[in-house]
Amino acid sequence: MTNILTLQQVNKIYQSGGRDLKVLDDISFTVEAGSTMAIVGPSGSGKTTLLGLCAGLDRSTSGSVELNNTRLNDLNENQLAALRNRSIGFIFQNFQLLPTLTALENVMVPLELRGEKNIRPLALELLEKVGLANRSHHYPTQLSGGEQQRVSLARAFSNQPQILFADEPTGNLDAETSEIVIQLLFDLNRQAGTTLVLVTHDLDLAAQTQRIIKIKGGKISSDEKQ
Repeated sequence: MTNILTLQQVNKIYQSGGRDLKVLDDISFTVEAGSTMAIVGPSGSGKTTLLGLCAGLDRSTSGSVELNNTRLNDLNENQLAALRNRSIGFIFQNFQLLPTLTALENVMVPLELRGEKNIRPLALELLEKVGLANRSHHYPTQLSGGEQQRVSLARAFSNQPQILFADEPTGNLDAETSEIVIQLLFDLNRQAGTTLVLVTHDLDLAAQTQRIIKIKGGKISSDEKQ
């Protein structure tokens, strides 16, 4: 299988009170294209920071991150933004929908940024897949948390990403709503053949992926295939 993501000896250090704070310590792993993987660990272990580095939302202090045969360390901010729009989908715990746009308009944003034409039918199709075709003209404040996350799912898949990063995708949802969102996430991912890397505290969610990497104190404590 082809690797879509490769990390080699990645470190991340922040300055805190005049001292170095090492959040990630010598992280190395590869992710196969089309696979599903969970990153788990206690709060403060560095897993969300790690996800941000993988997605090009932040830069490593040392080491290299390679996504789809492109070294993220070598790209400037504009190039990183273009790569994210071309190849990456992202789902956030707090949804990150634009409040002044409707559900439909939020889903259309990545497509508009790519300069795609005739994007409305595709956005409506994605909203229908997540069961929100009848809520397409509602604004985020008019939607429940579960509905907002379903909109963010549709948005994440709108640019047909090669890899999808999800940061605690059910963290702000109740148990029943979480089950619906998780089912949609895996269904959409399977249909699109997208690589999925998610961060979660939910071990039941993690168990549905093919591989689990556990982070503790900024280091990989275990790496197990299911």
